[in-house]
Amino acid sequence: MSIQEYLDKMKEMIDELKAMSTALGLGNTGDEYKIIGELFTYKFLNDKLLYDFENREDKDEDFDEFVEFAGIYTAKMKKEHLIDNLFQKQNEDDFHKIFDNAFEEVNELNKDIYNIETASGKKKPLFEKLSVYIRDEGKEVELAKRAINILAKYKFNNIYDGGFDYFSTVFEYLIKDYNKDSGKYAEYFTPLFAGNIMADILYNDTPVSNVSVYDPAAGSGTLILALANKIGTDKCTIYSQDISQKSTQFLRINLILNKLVHSLPNVIEGNTLTKPEHKDGDELKKFDFIVSNPPFKMDFSNMIENLKANKYNRFFAGLPNIPKKDKNGMAVYETFLQHIIASLSKKGKASVVVPTGFASASSGIPKKIKKKLIDENMLRGIIHMPSNIFATTGTSVSILFIDKTKTDDRVMLMDASNLGTKVKLDDGQRTILSDDERTKIVTFFKEGKVEAEFSAIVSNNEIKESGYSIQAGQYVELKEEELDFDINERLSELSLALKQQIEQSKDLNKKLLDILGV
Repeated sequence: MSIQEYLDKMKEMIDELKAMSTALGLGNTGDEYKIIGELFTYKFLNDKLLYDFENREDKDEDFDEFVEFAGIYTAKMKKEHLIDNLFQKQNEDDFHKIFDNAFEEVNELNKDIYNIETASGKKKPLFEKLSVYIRDEGKEVELAKRAINILAKYKFNNIYDGGFDYFSTVFEYLIKDYNKDSGKYAEYFTPLFAGNIMADILYNDTPVSNVSVYDPAAGSGTLILALANKIGTDKCTIYSQDISQKSTQFLRINLILNKLVHSLPNVIEGNTLTKPEHKDGDELKKFDFIVSNPPFKMDFSNMIENLKANKYNRFFAGLPNIPKKDKNGMAVYETFLQHIIASLSKKGKASVVVPTGFASASSGIPKKIKKKLIDENMLRGIIHMPSNIFATTGTSVSILFIDKTKTDDRVMLMDASNLGTKVKLDDGQRTILSDDERTKIVTFFKEGKVEAEFSAIVSNNEIKESGYSIQAGQYVELKEEELDFDINERLSELSLALKQQIEQSKDLNKKLLDILGV
């Protein structure tokens, strides 16, 4: 079976799990994503274990020995936990308890690897009992039986060398129905192609080892996963924090899928602004690479007093005033952006999604942030993206690039807003970039190419003189329109037409005078 066929089968299994959830009255509930996510993850770990056992070096090693000495990339399970063995027990009394016990025992066997931490220090296991999601006790057994029949139906033992592009496609399909509320408070999912553009520009392909990658508003991890796979998952360690329980659960699955379980201890569920968890002593931890698509606007008025203490010297540009009315319109991205700048190492680089209005802002916090980036020669460039790139927000977005290793004063300003093709998707209209368009964006940015109405290279001084505007439209050259006619010939035609109009006017005047008897 080809990779594409396996991919289609995996999507088919996800669809069956969602249909099962709906049939049991769990569709569109807060628990549905947990059930689907946990069952999918259990299936992945089960089949990955069987794949690793089948391909073990020592063929004389039995299953129990193999599991005991397996590395962190292989889940520890006993034979009774395997899906095929659970399938054989589905007709036993209280089968749901057998399934629940399997989840709990697998949690215990893998707690040092798969547990993640909240800001309060609580450890959250990978799996919950399936039965906790059922309010109707009579349906507990039905859920367990339906679930095990779906999981046992599919075999994915030979897909585990598919790589990031493969599993990112699976992951996007897995969560597509559960990220529709993400635009207001947090981005649970950023389009993969946007993550790839950011990663391709941010990392210049110079071999590195043991570098740190951070996202303070990680969502489901698209951006950090794209960058980590660009750098090499064995050459970097991921750090993340996100206030959302849902997105942190998805991020954990994403890391497991993509061979980054060594970074799971660095995944924190909590409020980055009020209580950043990644620190070196009493100072913020500094990172080599930061990528982020933070929420743009939200009501964080209840955090302002806490943030005014500025414990970690993050908010050099200040904090917004609390409006009397529309508190949901507070620009929280400005606060995240200052946190990101403060979290960069001396040679750190960052790529951050911001509202395009940030580029032209002529006052307030945005201008102060741009002033620091320009005056300290940290701004590498900005790309204005097409509208509706992200399904969850209609706001025009740009991608900001910060580089503390810059040695010249050149800044790339790119207007890619006219690229892309608009398509109709389930969640509304979306703009999709072709492969050629994505390649053009990356190539022009990295090579400093200039094109009329698309890109410009400007100096720090030019930006200062313009009041720190980094709106590409102010700097890119306009295309000269090519005339499809001979200018001298056209002037002759216009001159002749004018003479004819003058003669006609004279005749008309003479007739009017004759009528009036003048």
